[in-house]
Amino acid sequence: MRSYTCIVEGKVTGGNFQSWTQSTAQQLGLTGWVRYIGDKKAEVLIQGDAEAYATFRERLKSESPVVDLISVSCNAIDYDKTHDNFAVRG
Repeated sequence: MRSYTCIVEGKVTGGNFQSWTQSTAQQLGLTGWVRYIGDKKAEVLIQGDAEAYATFRERLKSESPVVDLISVSCNAIDYDKTHDNFAVRG
């Protein structure tokens, strides 16, 4: 399973970002999770089709409800677990 991680920096707190991320990933048939990692940052793990991931990444940069978006950094990673759904974590 292809896995990708994205770090989103900006005003990601307040619940809207996590809900938007979950909904968008599910619409695109992607699995994984989103969580806050502090210091105005969130981490997103995405698993699934490369084309769906590319669409998700572009939407993350242009449509996500992040006030004062500073950066979005995404990379392919080796990840040994496969997720069955998309979850919101702490």
